Amino acid sequence: MRSARAQPCSISGCTAQQSRRSGGRACRAAAAQVRAQSGNGVGAAEVEAEPSGRRSSGAHGRPVLVPPSWESTVRTAPQLFPRGAAAAGGHAPNRLRVFSGTSNPALSQEVACYLGLELGKMKIKRFADGEIYVQVGESIRGCDVFLIQPTTPPVNDNMMELLIMIDACKRASARSITAVLPYFGYARADRKTQGREAIAAKLSANIITEAGADRVLAMDLHSGQCVGYFDIPVDHVYGDSVILDYLSSKRISSGDLVVVSPDVGGVARARAFAKKLNDAPLAIVDKRRSAHNVSEVMNLIGDVRGKVAVLVDDMIDTAGTITNAAKVLHAEGAREVYACATHAVFSPPAVERLSSGVFQEVIVANTIPVPPEHQFPELTVLSVANLLGEAIWRVYNATSVAAIRE
Repeated sequence: MRSARAQPCSISGCTAQQSRRSGGRACRAAAAQVRAQSGNGVGAAEVEAEPSGRRSSGAHGRPVLVPPSWESTVRTAPQLFPRGAAAAGGHAPNRLRVFSGTSNPALSQEVACYLGLELGKMKIKRFADGEIYVQVGESIRGCDVFLIQPTTPPVNDNMMELLIMIDACKRASARSITAVLPYFGYARADRKTQGREAIAAKLSANIITEAGADRVLAMDLHSGQCVGYFDIPVDHVYGDSVILDYLSSKRISSGDLVVVSPDVGGVARARAFAKKLNDAPLAIVDKRRSAHNVSEVMNLIGDVRGKVAVLVDDMIDTAGTITNAAKVLHAEGAREVYACATHAVFSPPAVERLSSGVFQEVIVANTIPVPPEHQFPELTVLSVANLLGEAIWRVYNATSVAAIRE
């Protein structure tokens, strides 16, 4: 009788005789390795070339983040709910997915680049009557999904789009859904100042929660109590670090600098800003508002004569408040006036007011896209993509988000 010729195994490459001698352990181990890698898209050659436990810097592995200062921190925190080959010491599938709405796709793309990922595929269209249609274009079953959608103008449309995106991801069996709100609309309606007023900030928080979001990642909310309006965890990121870095590059002498709050309600924000500028002195503009988007400046508390005044606010809408404050600062002898805000809402006639010559420079972040018709020579737009990307990475890996600010 002819002896059977040893045939190589299609999975591990071992011969049938070797497999029998090992009791099939070699084949089973190789098959388990292939099955574990199939969900991550990592080829066998890549696994052999890379030692177990090392992070991959490619698009298929865990992304490696390389930003300035806090971005150089070594990330040793374990991945949430390790799956696949992680239990056996191999590579865990990357279950981080980032999707973008239509309100600020440029910022979302920058965040994805920082994370070393591609934006997830999502089909968003509007019917003739304005209804919004959303379909997730890839499998997200068991994934940790981050939806980047600032509720920029038109606020109602973008808010509804966010809700439908959340619902689509929930029905696609995402393991967790985080609504990333670089700008949270309706945050100004955060309290009752008169009888029979609605608190739209609380209502918006309830709607986002009921839609299926598990967590919210927001930047520079209008007031601290907005965090408490959500019945789910909220990570609040502050964009002032980006503006502070830019101001530091201007080499303004600390003795010439004074931080100014354009109203009494923003004193806490301005004080924290001044503390990071070597405890710069603080001034306050006393503002009386007679109606919405209408302000009247009464007087100035503090000394700004001969100094560089930096007006700090969370947003610029019609620019009435901050422009009136700048005029008072010039009248009180300020040498230069800078305006700093995270959210550039720029409702008419904001551009005309800001470009009227009262500001040396207007510094904003790109949480809201600034179209070409809203740009002017004094405007500087800073990117917060790295900051948001770092926050997303830390939420995904269950590490401290507050440590970014420290």
